[in-house]
Amino acid sequence: MSRIREAFTHGKAFIPFITCGDPSVEVTEKIVYAMEEAGADLIELGIPFSDPTAEGPVIQDANLRALSGGITTDAVFEMVRRIRRNTSIPMAFMTYANVVFSYGTERFIRTASEIGMDGLILPDVPFEEKEEFDSVCRKYGLDFISLIAPTSRDRIQMIAKEAAGFVYCVSSLGVTGVRSEITTDVGKMVQLVKEEQDIPCAVGFGISTEEQAGKMAEVSDGVIVGSAIVKLCGQYKEQCVPYIKEYVKKMKEAL
Repeated sequence: MSRIREAFTHGKAFIPFITCGDPSVEVTEKIVYAMEEAGADLIELGIPFSDPTAEGPVIQDANLRALSGGITTDAVFEMVRRIRRNTSIPMAFMTYANVVFSYGTERFIRTASEIGMDGLILPDVPFEEKEEFDSVCRKYGLDFISLIAPTSRDRIQMIAKEAAGFVYCVSSLGVTGVRSEITTDVGKMVQLVKEEQDIPCAVGFGISTEEQAGKMAEVSDGVIVGSAIVKLCGQYKEQCVPYIKEYVKKMKEAL
């Protein structure tokens, strides 16, 4: 069983996302340790990209702040090497195909595996084009995480059949960001996945409150939160760590 699968074996998983390098790579490292202490089960590390099409304004701004601060893919890899000396918490990169392409697909995935990453999420790669990444991930023992959206309908079972690690269920149409309510029938999406493969399903996009997290956890195996955490980075900058720790603790308890 991969470490990502194991993250779902201790009850409902809480999966926070952060943008690496916002406000700085040193603070990002501290945030990882704080989130683990607060109860996070799996951490998504965002590698900044200049045109993050799946992201709303909060994470777009964080990407721009990190890039203007000089963050690079190599700096993120170096940070992960340091983190892995101190913790074995499951971690997945979330970034865009261009970031991987420009680094060299095999070189990127091989390095990610060597430094101790567990998975890769590329929200701009459709199912039909995933093979060039998925095959390399399998070669190096990384889980290539599949996403399903409310519009996937007829494709959900096809995607689920080949999924690895967990299935990322996108709760809302559009980009990431805090939403006041989530109207998608997530339970139905999860049911269709489970009919095809017994694989964990985690819900993301739009979740920010304890109440939303609790509701989503009733119909899935875990909850992913990004924008609400990245917002704290933007608000408190270098002093954000205790605020994020407290938020993660509350959200984990809500599950």
